[in-house]
Amino acid sequence: MPSPYVRRRRLAVEIRKLRESRGLTTDGLARLVFHSRTKITRLENVQIRPDLIEIMNLLDALDVTGTQYDRICQLAREAGQKGWWDRYGVSMGPRQKLYADLEYNSDTVSEYNQTVMPAVLQAPEFIAALVDLDRCQGKLDYVPERMTEARMRRQSELLRPDGPSYETVLDECVIHRLAVPAQAKIAQLRHMIGVVSETERISVRVLRYDAVLPGGFLPKSAFYLYTFAEAGDSPIAVIDTVTTDLVLTQKEEVARYAGIYDRVRAAALSREDSMTFLDQVANRLADQTGSRA
Repeated sequence: MPSPYVRRRRLAVEIRKLRESRGLTTDGLARLVFHSRTKITRLENVQIRPDLIEIMNLLDALDVTGTQYDRICQLAREAGQKGWWDRYGVSMGPRQKLYADLEYNSDTVSEYNQTVMPAVLQAPEFIAALVDLDRCQGKLDYVPERMTEARMRRQSELLRPDGPSYETVLDECVIHRLAVPAQAKIAQLRHMIGVVSETERISVRVLRYDAVLPGGFLPKSAFYLYTFAEAGDSPIAVIDTVTTDLVLTQKEEVARYAGIYDRVRAAALSREDSMTFLDQVANRLADQTGSRA
């Protein structure tokens, strides 16, 4: 199944092009198809799941026929599909649903993280510790048990035989600064080592605290890069902020983040050296807590 979110973005571009080619404003198109301006705006801004019948009526109103009609209807069908993540409703949180959607049909996922361990490689003990941290910041907008179940499902989807190639550059500060219990941190480090060791297309690279990043400024936030096998699905960058995720699709913007990623990747430890480093940290923590297995 293609990524419904990616298809919604492609559909939004098609609808906007059609509207503008007819010299219509969003108000004008809304009146033509008997919808509210808000609904047209939300459709063009990828804020709602499209209804196939409504899209067909819109195409009829704009006199779209032939192969163009068929192509846009197919986009609408794919954009309206539901994935496994939709079964969780709001219980897993909207941000995790977006990532699950993008990961599902991506060809490659590249991530730079300076705030938390990669979500798709988290151990259950570590997830529970993160939930406790989240509670310190206020009321949760998800159901912890369902969120954990969904996150583990994301991991199984990543590891499926036809899953994407995945690489994360993990800033060393995450390992030391997250206020989670030592046991949870040890479990997380060993879990990541196990997954990477068993799956060649999964990679974690550690960016040491004293690494120098030549060629530009430091990254200002965590971010994720997605590429897709189908030619019409352009690369996407998602920028992690405190309150929301910014989705970038403009070629120049995505390329800028890809350049930043290349810089941090070049400065990070190799895949093999990163595993050695993580193992050393886990063993040191185990010795300090008297919990070495």
